Amino acid sequence: MKGQRISGLDAAELQRQAQDAQEQLFRLRFQMGMGQTEGLKKYRSLRKNRARMLTVLREKELQGETITPLQPVKAPPLLPKKTSVKKGFARFFKRKKK
Repeated sequence: MKGQRISGLDAAELQRQAQDAQEQLFRLRFQMGMGQTEGLKKYRSLRKNRARMLTVLREKELQGETITPLQPVKAPPLLPKKTSVKKGFARFFKRKKK
């Protein structure tokens, strides 16, 4: 995305796109760590585009444009909350008395 195109967007749209870019960066970083992709070039360009978006957002903020921060998206918990590990093992190894 070019700088002129970025500067033409409003603040809310820039924030949404910056957040989307952050999520894509996370996914790419995770995939690269797992060895699933070799997308280093895409990762670098995405990181630079996100930096451009944040720079334009900051410029708009300094010019006096009101910018409302977006609410961060909370990820659901990976595993349901259970009892402590010790209690879990105690139940696992507990033998039934006859």
